[in-house]
Amino acid sequence: MFFLFNDVLLYTSRGLTASNQFKVHGQLPLYGMTIEESEEEWGVPHCLTLRGQRQSIIVAASSRSEMEKWTEDIQMAIDLAEKSNGPTPELLASSPPDNKSPDEATAADQESEDDLSASRTSLERQAPHRGNTMVHVCWHRNTSVSMVDFSIAVENQLSGNLLRKFKNSNGWQKLWVVFTNFCLFFYKSHQDNHPLASLPLLGYSLTIPSESENIHKDYVFKLHFKSHVYYFRAESEYTFERWMEVIRSATSSASRAHILSHKESHLY
Repeated sequence: MFFLFNDVLLYTSRGLTASNQFKVHGQLPLYGMTIEESEEEWGVPHCLTLRGQRQSIIVAASSRSEMEKWTEDIQMAIDLAEKSNGPTPELLASSPPDNKSPDEATAADQESEDDLSASRTSLERQAPHRGNTMVHVCWHRNTSVSMVDFSIAVENQLSGNLLRKFKNSNGWQKLWVVFTNFCLFFYKSHQDNHPLASLPLLGYSLTIPSESENIHKDYVFKLHFKSHVYYFRAESEYTFERWMEVIRSATSSASRAHILSHKESHLY
C-alpha cells in the first residue's frame, strides 16, 4: 500500500499484528522524481514508472481512474517538492530493509476482503476497531483516496433520520445517521454520544432498488458492495436527494469528478 506525503512516497504492507500496523518497505523522495506511463513497455494495464534520483519502481493501479488520481496527486507533490530546498539527508538514505520472512509474507497475502467485511465493517459490530479506519478500508477494498476526495469529503457532511433495512429482513429500523469522512455512523437517537455501528462507504455502489427487489416504498436508496446490501429510506423527496448527493460523493469517483467540475463552473 502506498502513502503519499508532501516530500516522499512510502510503500508498505500490513502485518499480522494486533494493531494491524503497516510496515514500511521503501521510500521514494519526490524531489527530482518523474512519472511515465508504462503500459506499452510492460504490457500491464494502468502501469506507471516512478523514476527517482536513486531508485525507480514500476506500479500498476486497479483502474484507469485510480491511475489518473495517483498521477495527478504525485505530480502535484513533485511540483511542490521542487519549490522546496530539496530532499533531506534522511530521505536520500537507503530504503528500510525488508526483514519479513517468507512465511510472514505468505500469511499476509492470504488476508482477504472477508477479514474486513465479515466483522470490521459489519453494521452489527458495536465497538470501534482500528481495522475500520480509512487506511485499512482502502487496503481491503483495493481503492484509494485522493486529495480531491478529501476536499469534497470535508464539504459533504450530513445527519438526520433514516430507516434502514437489511437485504434479508422485512422490517425497517429508524436510526439517527451521520455521514462524515466517507462513513455512515448509526445512532439510536441524535442525543447519543456513541454510535451503534458504522459503515465505511469506500468501494460501495449507490443505486435505486429495482422492481424485482420488492421494496415498494418511496425515497429508498441502496448501498451494496459484493454480497453486502443495505436499503435506506428517507422521510421526504428533499432529504432523499440530499442523502443521495452526499453519499454519491463518497462512493463514485466519476461523481466526485462531476461535483468538482460543477463547483469550478461556478467560479466564473
